Amino acid sequence: MGRTSGYDARIRPNFKGPPVNVTCNIFINSFGSVTETTMDYRVNIFLRQKWNDPRLAYSKYPDSSLDLDPSMLDSIWKPDLFFANEKGANFHDVTTDNKLLRIFKDGTVLYSIRLTLILSCPMDLKNFPMDVQTCTMQLESFGYTMNDLIFEWLENGAVQVSDGLTLPQFIMRDEKELGYCTKHYNTGKFTCIEVKFHLERQMGYYLIQMYIPSLLIVILSWVSFWINMDAAPARVALGITTVLTMTTQSSGSRASLPKVSYVKAIDIWMAVCLLFVFAALLEYAGVNFVSRQQKEFLRLRRRQRRNQKDEDMREGRFNFAGYNMSQCLPTKDGSAVKNAAPAPNPQPPVPKDIDTMRKKFVDRAKRIDTISRAAFPLAFLIFNVFYWVTYKIIRHEDIHKK
Repeated sequence: MGRTSGYDARIRPNFKGPPVNVTCNIFINSFGSVTETTMDYRVNIFLRQKWNDPRLAYSKYPDSSLDLDPSMLDSIWKPDLFFANEKGANFHDVTTDNKLLRIFKDGTVLYSIRLTLILSCPMDLKNFPMDVQTCTMQLESFGYTMNDLIFEWLENGAVQVSDGLTLPQFIMRDEKELGYCTKHYNTGKFTCIEVKFHLERQMGYYLIQMYIPSLLIVILSWVSFWINMDAAPARVALGITTVLTMTTQSSGSRASLPKVSYVKAIDIWMAVCLLFVFAALLEYAGVNFVSRQQKEFLRLRRRQRRNQKDEDMREGRFNFAGYNMSQCLPTKDGSAVKNAAPAPNPQPPVPKDIDTMRKKFVDRAKRIDTISRAAFPLAFLIFNVFYWVTYKIIRHEDIHKK
């Protein structure tokens, strides 16, 4: 074609004249593999470009358009379109090159190509896993400035989606924002158009794999409040097991997420659940300490009595009746008292309130368990109400407004 007509594929249409307007539209075959760790997504599309090249106009053929072999693409001028936020891409050539070239009578060229792209998608994970992400696709000219080339979206059906397209974790909203993203570099101003996809995450997977198991672990930690406080091995083992399990669960929730500096919704949930199971373990430590206070109190009483006795011995307060001196004491008429019974040695006083004191401390420890049986579930319920109202209603509405 080029050799017979003097066509030069290196020169754009309307050279030294008005810029070439290229109308673009895309058809999405598949959309998936949205990855949080690398913050990108994978998409398979048909990219269609249409422009007018007067040099390719014809009148010899009766057909309104000609479908040419894709090998002819090397013989005509094509826009130098590239994806500005592309991280990886590949063409498809099974069973042949997936390209379409169609030329109309007036010189309009339709160029369609099938591509698989990996595009960058910066994500805000503050509301994860109840977040809505906005992923963009930017189409930009690499070498032609806006004096030579201008991209624009097709007026009707600029972005089409395959019927029945589903994503594993997301729902793609019907509304797609089309706009311009003209780039200004030190080499000039370059045309750029973009489309924004709004992806709303479905949290069914995270509900089953993270929220419900962690909720059950917290409830399991409350079982220790109903176990006898004297069963120390059972309550300690239960407390440590729930803490370690909750720690493992929390680490697993962060394994598939990038190391971001801000706090995510799942982090708050896991941290509070870990706090509750740890508090249940500390509660038994408090119960055990209070129940043992009566022993410490009795030990202190015995030490005080021993110190008092030693002090009395040092001050010389002796009970002379203990030495049986009453047999030698004279009476008023000068006769001695005979056969007087010796006074018995005094016995150390035994505290009568030992059982009462022990019962007092034990009851106090049991009261802590009784209060915990109601306080822990109530506090966790209040947290749940606050958590779900904040993330599912308040912040969700804010995201939709944006």
